[in-house]
Amino acid sequence: MLLSVVVWVGGVTQLADVVYIIGQLSSTIRRFSATTHQRLADIDARGVSYPSDIAACERMSQLYVVDWECVWRVSPDGDDIERWLPKSPSDPLGPCTLSVTSSRLLVTPLIGKQLIRLDAGGDELRRVPLPDYMGPRHAVESPSGTYIVSHSNTQLKQQQVSEVNTEGQVLRQFSGSPLGLPEYIAADSDGNIIVADMLYRRILLLDAKLALRRVIIDEHQLNYKQPRCLCYMEQSGQLLVGFDGSNSVAVFDVLRR
Repeated sequence: MLLSVVVWVGGVTQLADVVYIIGQLSSTIRRFSATTHQRLADIDARGVSYPSDIAACERMSQLYVVDWECVWRVSPDGDDIERWLPKSPSDPLGPCTLSVTSSRLLVTPLIGKQLIRLDAGGDELRRVPLPDYMGPRHAVESPSGTYIVSHSNTQLKQQQVSEVNTEGQVLRQFSGSPLGLPEYIAADSDGNIIVADMLYRRILLLDAKLALRRVIIDEHQLNYKQPRCLCYMEQSGQLLVGFDGSNSVAVFDVLRR
């Protein structure tokens, strides 16, 4: 099943039974029913200019949109939109991507080798320094409280997925088949990691120790498109995949894969 929009997909997320898609260089958030996939009324996210990602928090029932140098908080119906981060204009955030757990947000900024962890109210909890060789793209918090990061390694000139602790020390790295260009990742409640390998056009499933379990979606199933952004709904087993340079999001059932 494909959900199509008129602009290139910047990010995709799901809140309750609604799928939200943000387009690159567009303030419009497209909405679809997660069950019927029918198009719903759009949200005009006034003020958003250069969106690059969107995530949702079920507990807070809020959407978070990454814009140039800030994060917006948007209610599910779009009636309440506020420039949420940074709290102070003197503290530039420079966000690139973000992920959300039930009570925390994790921001991967454009500048600095670090991750920024915030509570549901937007107050900063911790900055996690990363090794100088890491070029982070996306990060998620694992059930054990560590961080899984997709990144480039400038020393080895490789693409990697690594687990780091709260001090930024590398605990382990994925050592299976070579990665082409791992972009977004997702974690389930058991610590399994889903990786969108954009260059090699596949979706990988890693276990909690970052060992390869299997390829859950291959290039044929992706219709040879390059997967970039992900949203995994563990309860339903539904995986939403946004493609690089594309105006569509694919919906896969990976519950039994």
